[in-house]
Amino acid sequence: MLAAERRRKRADLLAATERDLSRIELAIERRRAPLRGTAEIGLRVGAVLDRHKMAKHYELTITDAGFVWRRKEEAIAAEARLDGIYVVRTNMPKEALTAEQTVGAYKSLSQVERAFRCLKTIDLEIRPIHHWLAPRVRAHVFLCMLAYYVEFHMRSRLAPILFDDHDRAAAAAERQSIVAPAQRSPATRRKVATRRTDDGLPVHSFRSLLGDLATICVNKVSLPGNQKYRFELPTTPTPLQARAFELLGVDLGT
Repeated sequence: MLAAERRRKRADLLAATERDLSRIELAIERRRAPLRGTAEIGLRVGAVLDRHKMAKHYELTITDAGFVWRRKEEAIAAEARLDGIYVVRTNMPKEALTAEQTVGAYKSLSQVERAFRCLKTIDLEIRPIHHWLAPRVRAHVFLCMLAYYVEFHMRSRLAPILFDDHDRAAAAAERQSIVAPAQRSPATRRKVATRRTDDGLPVHSFRSLLGDLATICVNKVSLPGNQKYRFELPTTPTPLQARAFELLGVDLGT
C-alpha cells in the first residue's frame, strides 16, 4: 500500500515538474520578449525543481537561449525499487519490542510533537520564561511538564465526552496494518458525527470542557439566624459536569 502511494506521488510530481518546464520552454520560444540569459532561465528552472523537489531526477543543460532536460531513468528506477521499504532501528531487544511494536512506537512520535505544541503554545504556554537563574528555569520547566502530565491523564479519563478516541482496542482492530493510517473506532466516529455521546451529552474539546467546568462556583453561605455560622455550597453541576467529575473520580462534596 505504501509502495503504491509512493509511486503515485512520484508520478504526479514528475508530471507537474515537466508541465512547468514546458511552460518555461514556451517562454523561451515566444516571439515577443522571449526569455533569455543563462541566469534568468536558470532561476526559472531552479524555482520549478525546488517547488516539486525533483531536481535529483533530472539532468539539465542551460544556455543563453534555451535549456535541455531529460529524466534520469536509472535514478528513478533505483528509487522505485525501494518504494514501501524503510528501516526503523531500536536498541530494544526483540523480546521486549517486536518489529510491529517498534514501528508503532516510531509512529507515536506524533504524540510527542503534540505534547511539545501543547506545552509551548496551545494550553500551557511554557514560553516566555521570565527567569534568569538556572534553578528557576528548571523549576519552571518541571512545573510545565508536571502540568502536562496531569492534563494527559485528564484527557485519558475524559475521552468518552471528548472528541478523542475512547475505544483504542476497537480503533486498533479497524487498522489493517501498523503502517496503514490510524483509524477511529466506530463509537468515536458516531460521537464525532452526531456531536453527542451515546447517553446524549454534548461532545467537547478539552479546552471547551474546561471552560464549561469553570462555570461551577463555590458559594459561601450564612444563615439569617446565625451570621457567624458559614459553610461552602457548590453549585449544582449540570449532567455533563457531573459526568466529567465522575470520570475524573472527583467528589464535589469533598
